[in-house]
Amino acid sequence: MGLTKPDFPPVDVETFLGEPLRERIKALSLHWVEYGFGSPKLFHLIYAVKVFVLHMVAGAAAATWSSGLGPFWDVATWWNEPIVYQKLILWTVLLETVGVAGSWGPLAGKFKPMTGGVLFWTRPGTIRVRPWRRVPFTSGDRRTVFDVLLYLTVLGALLAAILTPGHPSATLSAALPGNTSGLVNPVPVAVAIAALVLLGLRDKVIFLAARGEQYLPAMVFFVALPFVDMIVALKLLIVVVWIGAGVSKFGKHFSNVVPPMVSNSPCIPAKWFKRAHYRDFPRDIRPSKVAGLLAHVGGTCVEIITPLILLLSTNRVLTLAAVAMMVLFHLFITSTFPLAVPLEWNILFAFAAIFLFWGFPNEAGYGIGDMSSPWLTAAIAAGLLFFPVLGNLRPDLVSFLPSMRQYAGNWASALWAFAPGAEEKLDAVRRPTRNQIDQLKGMGYAPAISEITMQQTIAWRSMHSQGRGLFSLLYKHLPDIDRWTIREAEFACNSLLGFNFGDGHMHNEDMLAALQRRCGFSPGEFLVVWVESQAIHSRVQHYKVIDVAVGLIERGTWKVADAVAEQPWLPNGPIPLQVEWSRAANGDQTAQATPQRRTPQHRTGTPA
Repeated sequence: MGLTKPDFPPVDVETFLGEPLRERIKALSLHWVEYGFGSPKLFHLIYAVKVFVLHMVAGAAAATWSSGLGPFWDVATWWNEPIVYQKLILWTVLLETVGVAGSWGPLAGKFKPMTGGVLFWTRPGTIRVRPWRRVPFTSGDRRTVFDVLLYLTVLGALLAAILTPGHPSATLSAALPGNTSGLVNPVPVAVAIAALVLLGLRDKVIFLAARGEQYLPAMVFFVALPFVDMIVALKLLIVVVWIGAGVSKFGKHFSNVVPPMVSNSPCIPAKWFKRAHYRDFPRDIRPSKVAGLLAHVGGTCVEIITPLILLLSTNRVLTLAAVAMMVLFHLFITSTFPLAVPLEWNILFAFAAIFLFWGFPNEAGYGIGDMSSPWLTAAIAAGLLFFPVLGNLRPDLVSFLPSMRQYAGNWASALWAFAPGAEEKLDAVRRPTRNQIDQLKGMGYAPAISEITMQQTIAWRSMHSQGRGLFSLLYKHLPDIDRWTIREAEFACNSLLGFNFGDGHMHNEDMLAALQRRCGFSPGEFLVVWVESQAIHSRVQHYKVIDVAVGLIERGTWKVADAVAEQPWLPNGPIPLQVEWSRAANGDQTAQATPQRRTPQHRTGTPA
């Protein structure tokens, strides 16, 4: 793989797309083992430059210049200044909300243009997805001028909070008498909080894109708490995020996440190291013991034990070791360039570990017992734990992001299946981009090359536990599956909503209904297999099969153990499925309509 040349799968481009889907999945998943997505290194260089220039340099420059500190390159003068930390958080929220941080660029399925976010959310008429149907004044799925104004208010308030000079704080002066920079002005922060909450009630996509589940509590702490309480509350927040992610890695899903993540890393060129994460490449690419060790020692244990040490330690040496561990942890994740590319988030959290726990150590009066009231401590802890606890018990009610299940492999997920030619109907959706296959063609790639590139994403999905269940549903419901165009829903959703972070709740039945109203699919043209995250106390995942023109046609469960036991390409056939309800069994045959036969050039896998 060179700087500009991708590592394309070693297949016969002229014939590969005519092979059975199972064989294509096998070939592409085996290729993923050694090369990941196979992206040119230029892509990774673009990401690295973006993070360094736009996030680190521009963020530090804005935070220090507007606070009377700096210069920004003299890190030793400002790394432990509270206002700089506050403004770096707000800068990260601004980048996320604009859409130039997480889920940006080609690794997230944004090829042309590379930015979604602001290009969608400042455009009336684009799709919005509300989180709860019962909230008044949120009906509809079309973005209005009011939604755009709310969005611009969030951006404007964040920018104002960043660029406004520090605000005097008596509680800061009492704790740090020598401080002259103050704290962030609470007025624009309060405006940003209010606007983001209102906007989130009308469109959960933007709220989650802003990473509201993590940064919104921090912003509330900036406005509502005295200085020492704010620092301790920020420590509780980051510890809940870390431990929540660690707890979510218990179970059978996470070991399946690590091997394809390591395989995708441009920083690990050694094929032998990548292969070591699979049992017996190329015969068996289920996770090896090495992958299990990295997952549950390097992942689960680090994210649970190390944060507890940071929260409770009063020993400087132990604290320094724990801080170093969390910095290395986040730098490792950054180096793998995971497909949701949460690079800015990881860089910020690495800095947060240093600022909060080394800059304001527990033994210096910033420990969990130093809050002004134990009742306040309990209330903050309960508030921070509410959605993670609810989301793990009832994942259908809470996105995996507020549930603090970041990159644990336990996601609500989906695959989209289009009858020949039906995918083109998505062109009726108002948006500033086109389907990813058309984006690639617009960049000059041949149709067959573009299609194989997109099929690499469904191979990636098959390497995760829920992918085996989703493909099992497709094989069951589509006897002629080799004719169909299969798309990974997270990627497809990106081109329709402007953002996705691996959350199937963004493309649930509400979003599919919005598509149907715009595109008018016929029965049998667009089939979706969708699965909810596994509840922490359950051994199964609950699935749905949806004909977008008809509605729900089947729901049921599969055992997670059955899914993780199989190879990605399901050589033994579909895993066992337990049907709980089906439209056909209840006497409605509408969903069994046969899609209209199209001409051969539209057949999946045949160059147009």
